[in-house]
Amino acid sequence: MIASTAQQALHALPTSAADPGQPGGIAGFTVDMMEALGAPGAGLAVALENLFPPIPSEVILPLAGFTAAQGSMSLVGAIVWTTIGSVVGALTLYWIGALVGVERLRLIAERMPLLDAADVDKSVGWFDRHGEKAVFFGRMVPLVRSFVSIPAGVQRMNLLRFTLLTGLGSLIWNSVFIVAGYQLGRRWYLVENVTGPMQKVVVVVLAILIIWWVVRRVRARRARDAQSPEAHGSREPE
Repeated sequence: MIASTAQQALHALPTSAADPGQPGGIAGFTVDMMEALGAPGAGLAVALENLFPPIPSEVILPLAGFTAAQGSMSLVGAIVWTTIGSVVGALTLYWIGALVGVERLRLIAERMPLLDAADVDKSVGWFDRHGEKAVFFGRMVPLVRSFVSIPAGVQRMNLLRFTLLTGLGSLIWNSVFIVAGYQLGRRWYLVENVTGPMQKVVVVVLAILIIWWVVRRVRARRARDAQSPEAHGSREPE
C-alpha cells in the first residue's frame, strides 16, 4: 500500500522535478525509505537530513504527510517517527561537537586566520546565555537547524535539556510540514514554493553576516598591526 501511494506522490510532481538533481530525486529517495520501512523510513530520511543538510526536510515532511493522507501510514505515526529521526540526527551532531570539545576548538581557532582562542571563549559565553533559545528556535530555521547541535555538544549542554528542546522544536517544525502535505494531498510539493524562498533568505542573511564579520576582523587586525611597536620601528633613546 505504501509503495503505490508513494509512487502516486512521485507521479504528482511537475515534470521539472523528475531530474534527480531536483526535488524529485530527494522525493524518490524518501519514497524508497518509506516503501522499505513505512513511517520509520520517513524518520530515517529525516535523521539523514539532519546530518546532510542538502537533503531538505521541506521535501521529506510534506511527502510523508501526503502518504499519511492516503492512509498508508497514520498522521500521528508520521509526526512521531520524523520527530524521533530529528532527535537522533541532532544527537549524533551533539556528540560530534562533544568529541571536539572547547579545548580542542581553541587549538583549532589558534591555527586559523582571523580566529583565536578568545573568539571561542566569547562564543562559549554567548551559548551559556542563549544556548537553550538557540537550540529550540534553531530547529525551525533552515540550515541552522542542523548545525546548532554542534555548539551545544561542544558546550556540553545538559543532555536531557538538549534532547527535550530539540524534540519540542522538531515536533513543531515537522508537524507544520507534515500537516501541510496531508492537507495539500497530491499537490504536496507546493510547500517548497514557500520554503524555497525562505531558505534563500536564510542563506543570504548568513552570507551577509559572514562577510560583515570577516571585514570587521580584518579591519581590527590591521588597526592592531598599525599600532604595534614593530609597525613604527623601535626608537633609540637620545
